[in-house]
Amino acid sequence: MLQELWNGGPVFREEDGVQRVGADSVLLADFAVKSNLKNKKRAADLGCGSGIISVLLGIKEPGLLVDAVELRHGAAELARENAGLAGLSDRINVIEGDIRRHRSFMQSGAYDLAVSNPPYNPHGGGKSHSNPGLASARDDGQCTPGDLCRAASYLVRWGGSFLIVHKPERLAVIFRALSANGFEPKRVRFVQHAASSPPNLVLIESRRGGKPSLAVEAPLILTNADGSDSDEVRSIYRICGNVKKRD
Repeated sequence: MLQELWNGGPVFREEDGVQRVGADSVLLADFAVKSNLKNKKRAADLGCGSGIISVLLGIKEPGLLVDAVELRHGAAELARENAGLAGLSDRINVIEGDIRRHRSFMQSGAYDLAVSNPPYNPHGGGKSHSNPGLASARDDGQCTPGDLCRAASYLVRWGGSFLIVHKPERLAVIFRALSANGFEPKRVRFVQHAASSPPNLVLIESRRGGKPSLAVEAPLILTNADGSDSDEVRSIYRICGNVKKRD
């Protein structure tokens, strides 16, 4: 099944067993593009799934080279196909590998930034999905916050950024893992369905070797009071009508 993200925008192939295009990945890509990090030439997408973030970064950051790392063969193949559909096969390199073994196949300090939309649920914290592919994408048994931050610390250059989207209830865990691996949280933005609802996602930018100083940005509100998409969401998705958002 093909899904067009916006009218005239990138088309993604979706398959059963691989996490579908979701608002969290789209919002993280936009958050990364809006970073004030200088000289963004090379990025690592850790746990790229079907390649959504890699493709969006490639479109929005002309010249950026992306190494997209994915453990599952089916998802990696889908990421390669989606990079090709976007005409970005020359700038997106999909690597099949386990980020816990990053030292065996990736170069230390070679990346200006790393991004990740990781599994949100703690392993053993609840009922897992019956589909093994979706279970590994949602349950952090194969990719804990510590695993992720250790990999990012090895890959990202001094002064580079690591950007992640996660659930607000795990913010303390994420901050501890970042700090333990040499990252300083620099920018945080909460995402809310409506102005009156509590946050359901949090976008985090951290800096390797950064000085303590945290900017908490105004929340990103997804919908207006009447249920229509907010102006900012419409801008991110580049359309005028309602968008399909999954998170």
